[in-house]
Formats: sequence, C-alpha cells, structure tokens
Amino acid sequence: MQITLGRPFAVSDKGRRTNNEDAVFPSSELVSPNDRLYLVCDGVGGSNRGEVASALTCEVFHSFFQTFLTGIPDDQFVQKAIQYVETCFDKYITEHPDASGMATTMTMLYFTQESILAAHIGDSRIYQFRKGKLIFRTEDHSLVNSWVKLGRITKEEAASHPQKNIILRAIQGSSRPTEADVVSLTDIEAGDLFFMCTDGVTESWSDRDLEELFSVPMPLEHIKQQLVEKCFQNSRDNFSFYLIPIQSIQKNESFAQNLLTFLYSFI
Repeated sequence: MQITLGRPFAVSDKGRRTNNEDAVFPSSELVSPNDRLYLVCDGVGGSNRGEVASALTCEVFHSFFQTFLTGIPDDQFVQKAIQYVETCFDKYITEHPDASGMATTMTMLYFTQESILAAHIGDSRIYQFRKGKLIFRTEDHSLVNSWVKLGRITKEEAASHPQKNIILRAIQGSSRPTEADVVSLTDIEAGDLFFMCTDGVTESWSDRDLEELFSVPMPLEHIKQQLVEKCFQNSRDNFSFYLIPIQSIQKNESFAQNLLTFLYSFI
C-alpha cells in the first residue's frame, strides 16, 4: 500500500495569551506532502518555559527519527524517542534552573507505506475523519477523563469542568518518566482527514462541531480559516492544529495477483 498525502495545513497561534507555548512540526511555512513526521505539542509551565518544552520536544523528536530510524517505527521506537527527549529536558533544566517544572503534551503521526503510527501524551488530540464522520480519536490523559471512565461525571460535565485542564501525563524529564499511547492505524481510505490539535482548539470545537465542519465539501484552506476564527472568538488559550488529508491509497498487488492478471490476458 502506498499512502499519498494532499497538502497539509498547520496553525500555531498565541490566541488571547501573551505568549505561545504551543509548537508544531513541521512549521506551517516548511511543510509539504512529502513529510512523514508530524507533531503538535502544548507546553505547560508559564514562566517555567512551557514554550521551550514544546519546541524542544518537536526538535528532538525530529532529530531522533532522522538519526536512528532505519525501518518502520513502532511502539518501542516511539518510547525510546520520548526517553531521549526527557534526557534533553534534564540537560536544559540543569543549564537553566528557572525552567524547572516545564512540561509538554505531545501528539505524533508518522506515515509509512502500510499504516499510520499515532502516539499521544496528555490532552492534545489526534482525530481521523471519513466523509465528515469521526472514526478514530485519541483518549485524553486528563483528570476529568479518568472521572468519565469511572462514571463519576458525564462527558458533557467534563467539557466545562473547572479541573478539565489537569493532565495526568506529560513529557517532563527523566525524574518523572512517561509513556505515550501508541496505535498503528491501518483502516485508511482516500479522502480521510487527520486532525491533530491542542486543547485550545477543543475548548472551542466539540467532536460534533468538527464532524459538521468536515462534512461540508470545501477547500482545506477555508476549513482552516473557520477553525481559526472560532478559536479566536471562544478560546482563552493558545491554539494549534494540523490538517493532513489522505489524497490517495495505492494497494500493492501480490506476485500471485500479477501472475493471474498476466495469464488472464491470454484467455
């Protein structure tokens, strides 16, 4: 199978905040359909340099993949990349003690020829939409989501809960190691849309809102603009996202299939 991407679109904006603690990779200026690694991170820490945490994670993840990836990445490879990021956090905090406490969420997509590797830490999300319908979404590592799973509160109550921003996992450093949830997605079709975003986006857009937006045929650039406008109106946080369309899927025929096709041509 050969996965071909359409033109991706990225946004990372400070919104109503004075500084932007989010980061995306590749940057919106440099991204192309040939890219295979995509990251969206939401830094935590305010004066403790959340913006450094998110940007450093993007930089180090990219470097780790470039340096050590020799085949198709898997769960173990992603966890090793996270460990490497944690050691880089340690080094930075040792050199900049005022950055102690910095942390970040992380979402990652890596497109191979056969599947899409999705990984996340924290409450930044990855979605997969097909003809406007949600067919995959990561599950937040957050306090309120753990309460939803336990039946203590409903999903509707979680959306407006005063503690909804408390996350249970984040990349912080080797003294507080963490792991990503990693899944290999193989149910992929031409026309599918992958959406990665920070909680500054989900503060303004519910899953149902996103389904309604993505179900209307329009250029992705127009969808991007609608996402931005509503986030500016309703979000109190930075907001960042990636829109990554699947342009085509080419399935590789086996040798046996090719042989049968060849033989049938003589009948």
